[in-house]
Amino acid sequence: QVQLVESGGGLVQAGGTLRLSCAASGSFVSINAMGWYRQAPGNQRELVAIIRSGGSTGYAGSVKGRFTISRDSAKNTVYLQMNSLKPEDTAVYYCKTEATKWGPAGLGSFDYWGQGTQVTVSS
Repeated sequence: QVQLVESGGGLVQAGGTLRLSCAASGSFVSINAMGWYRQAPGNQRELVAIIRSGGSTGYAGSVKGRFTISRDSAKNTVYLQMNSLKPEDTAVYYCKTEATKWGPAGLGSFDYWGQGTQVTVSS
């Protein structure tokens, strides 16, 4: 199994900053990608940012220029630096990892989710 532990959420005023962390542990061969998703009440879960094993990144248009995703490969940890936060960024933020590991049918790619961390931005 792969476990993801998130931290760093909280309450911040509009214009403020927060930094989320997500550490992966467990039994896997490699991590192919790690990303952050968010889900606000009444909305579907959406991709915020992703970083792939080669270092390439991708962002939702709504956060581009304000959020930065980075990683520490040695620690299997991904970070999300969130600047210039807006009330519409309020959501539960989830970490997701795509990991290669041995499964019942052999080597395969599997997705794992963290428990989520609340980010609330007040106006």
